[in-house]
Amino acid sequence: MRRQKNNMKELRKRKVLAAKALGVGKNKIVFDSSKLAEIKEAITKQDIRDLYAEGIIMIKEARGRKKKEKRNTRRGPGKIKMKVRDRKGEYVIITRKLRGYLKELKIQNKVDSEKFKEIRKKIRARVFKNKAHLREHLGIKT
Repeated sequence: MRRQKNNMKELRKRKVLAAKALGVGKNKIVFDSSKLAEIKEAITKQDIRDLYAEGIIMIKEARGRKKKEKRNTRRGPGKIKMKVRDRKGEYVIITRKLRGYLKELKIQNKVDSEKFKEIRKKIRARVFKNKAHLREHLGIKT
């Protein structure tokens, strides 16, 4: 019993070495049970690579969806234009600015209430990029 535990410890170390040498997780490594003596003799990464080439050490295949199907759409950081928080913050700033300006125009009687409601809806739909764009739409000179 004691000998078997000692052998398992040795093999566990070999498994870790094999995982490092072959670039996979230690749970993916499988030893051929009939050639355990040769595996115990392996002490370098090169020995492990040679045993892998001979088929004494094997790597379990990947399971699950990743193996079956590769993703078609790209989702790297370059594909995401801006974080939602940033876009929302931008929207809030521009909306408040335009609504404030529109309110001033209504107080000055440059915009009637019907036009006011229409412009408010357009501001909410982000039709106007900035204050100058809104002024241009209304035909107001600075």
